[in-house]
Amino acid sequence: MITLLIMMIPCVNIVMMFVWAFGNSKKSKSNYFKASLVWALIGIVIMILFMVIGGATFAGIMNQVSYY
Repeated sequence: MITLLIMMIPCVNIVMMFVWAFGNSKKSKSNYFKASLVWALIGIVIMILFMVIGGATFAGIMNQVSYY
């Protein structure tokens, strides 16, 4: 229960995820937070890809509009 409350606090949750993933906590808690970090990394990579694709699309549209 305390874990969930700590995970609701911004910025503290990121630090605590690393502490619980790589610290001397229970094996199940360690595995859970390692998996959470992997999912967070996957989400960040997907977000960056969408931003790059969206930026390239926007730049292409602006390039076409500038000829008028």
